[in-house]
Amino acid sequence: MNEDKVVFYSLNQKFLDSDEDMPEQAQQVMYYSLAIGHHVGVIDCLKTLMECPTEEYRHWIAQLPEGGEARRKMEGLIKFGEITIDCTHTQLLAKAWSVVTKQLTEEQLLWTNTLMKALHDIEREPAIYLMVRRRN
Repeated sequence: MNEDKVVFYSLNQKFLDSDEDMPEQAQQVMYYSLAIGHHVGVIDCLKTLMECPTEEYRHWIAQLPEGGEARRKMEGLIKFGEITIDCTHTQLLAKAWSVVTKQLTEEQLLWTNTLMKALHDIEREPAIYLMVRRRN
């Protein structure tokens, strides 16, 4: 029997679902469409960033301040089974996790450091995002 776990996926690359070469002007329209949030035949390729058992995930996020926005965001996974972390969440989550690092276990600190690096990557390239899902 498989263990219930949480998997963090990171955007690895995007590719256009097209068999034809696209003229430069059309590419610019496509990039603009992506920038404003429209998907125009573009497929996101996600890679596994990290995994942790669901029960350990609960203990990890319980280290965040109760009632805070960062904890509410991370608890969304338990409630909905999936969350997305994008450029609108980086500052919120980075601040919250940086405050609690001294109270984390070694394993939780490893997860936090992995998440913090991913948040930094998102800050540098806002098109990157994380998809976090429960799997069993």
